[in-house]
Amino acid sequence: MTNPTDLSDPHRVDAGMVGKVRKLLAMAEGSANSNEADAFSRKAAELIAAHRIDPDRLRAEANDDLAVLELMLGRGAYVRGRLALLQVVAEAHGCRVVFEARQRGTVVFVAGFRSDLDTTELLYNSLHAQASSRMSAVRRATAAATQQWRRSFLFGYANQICRMLQKSADRVQHHIHPSSAALPALRARDRRVDEFSRQRFGRVVAARRPKAATVTGFEAGRRAASSADLGRQRIGGKRALGAG
Repeated sequence: MTNPTDLSDPHRVDAGMVGKVRKLLAMAEGSANSNEADAFSRKAAELIAAHRIDPDRLRAEANDDLAVLELMLGRGAYVRGRLALLQVVAEAHGCRVVFEARQRGTVVFVAGFRSDLDTTELLYNSLHAQASSRMSAVRRATAAATQQWRRSFLFGYANQICRMLQKSADRVQHHIHPSSAALPALRARDRRVDEFSRQRFGRVVAARRPKAATVTGFEAGRRAASSADLGRQRIGGKRALGAG
């Protein structure tokens, strides 16, 4: 059985990349602007070559359907920080998130297209591993103070990752021509995810706000996230934090 946090597994990395390639190809096909279509096609070809994606696999996975990904975030002081990080990653990839507190821990349900769910899971695991590696090196005067600092660190980390992902999304949107058929296609995709989420999750109640973060931990998390790998490299073997 493959460990879900083993990001060195090439099949898992390819799964996220396949989704990106399919999106680029779909945008190329839907574009009425020849220059724009060529740009999307070239980028897709570059990714196919760089990651050695099998064309047969690309065709086999072309029927991207809607699904729900279930993730266990555990228990303890770090759960809401982990949730914050997962939520910003999921929303950046067009997915919707709800969570449920159970006796064995907090379970998160992420709804979206399978390719987006693959990318979300991969990137979340990578970023969480990177954050955990940085957090585990810090100790405060007491165990309680250490826990509070690390918890605040995760919130700051998630906040900065959100900014970085939004900046990347804005750059992509900037290069899409206003007359392109890709824009209404992307909006229709979002509407399908929203409707699917309503059907699967039903009535959702807002959770209580988490406790306030400390300034020092929050800012340390933001600084650490500024140098985080958002998918340019494969991340593996990072030390993870316990339940908190």
